[in-house]
Amino acid sequence: MQITRRSTLLGGGLAALALAGCSGGGASDRPIRIGYIESWTDTVSLAFVLKRQLEAMGHEVEFETLGDAALMYAALASGDIDIFSSAWPDVTHASYMEEFGGDIEDLVTYNAGAMNMLAVLDRTDITSIEELAADPGRFGGRIIGIEPGAGLTGMVTDAVIPEYGLADAGLELVTSSTAAMLAELESATDSGEDVVVTLWKPFWANQVYPVRQLEDPRGAFGEPETMHVLGRTGFAETWADAAAYIGDLALSDDQYATLEDKVVNEFGEGQEADAVEAWIEENPDVLPPLPETQG
Repeated sequence: MQITRRSTLLGGGLAALALAGCSGGGASDRPIRIGYIESWTDTVSLAFVLKRQLEAMGHEVEFETLGDAALMYAALASGDIDIFSSAWPDVTHASYMEEFGGDIEDLVTYNAGAMNMLAVLDRTDITSIEELAADPGRFGGRIIGIEPGAGLTGMVTDAVIPEYGLADAGLELVTSSTAAMLAELESATDSGEDVVVTLWKPFWANQVYPVRQLEDPRGAFGEPETMHVLGRTGFAETWADAAAYIGDLALSDDQYATLEDKVVNEFGEGQEADAVEAWIEENPDVLPPLPETQG
């Protein structure tokens, strides 16, 4: 996947902010800038958790929202943001790490069971990606995807579709947004039609919709991945206490699912901070304890 350099993608405002914040060695006196992608709910959920906890430790925190992973990695590597709240650097974002990883710090692996997949509704009588090619018409000749710039999109385009001959069979990956994919999934659930979508775990939709992960006997999606919080180079030196706290984060699949469901479904857009407060109140022992001097 071709990645355009940050200088052509990000506006001058972010770059100016980075220069102002880092000048004179006073970076620790400015806010910690957390980047997330509004349509990717793992990045949203973790961003609000991090903001809540870091502010409780006495730090000022600001958000920067960017449109896709390419922008996020470029901004992180250039220092325009300080944290990318939730990343999949092993496989899904491997091309971004290859380009920008020299300027990025891995702050923590907070979940070790992540994976990408193709999924159908569980009433559908197929269990493997290999079976999709036999009757593409039942799916309207479409695999419903998410954002064009997503690592998952690149993986399906470059690995899964060629490996299983899905394009030759008449299946096309249709990309738009995560919200549009979920709307198609919900519509098919309600109408009784067949649908095949790109999904991933952990993700709240797996608990809400009656979906079945299709087996990947040829290993086109690769091995299970890990989910990380990434920082710009020098983050741990600048904010040692924040880096130490983040380094202790760990969420199981079930713990993560309850967080994301609380943020996305129980509270919804605009109430993310309230959702995180409610989740912490219900799960007081999941997050690392705040430092006693701050708590």
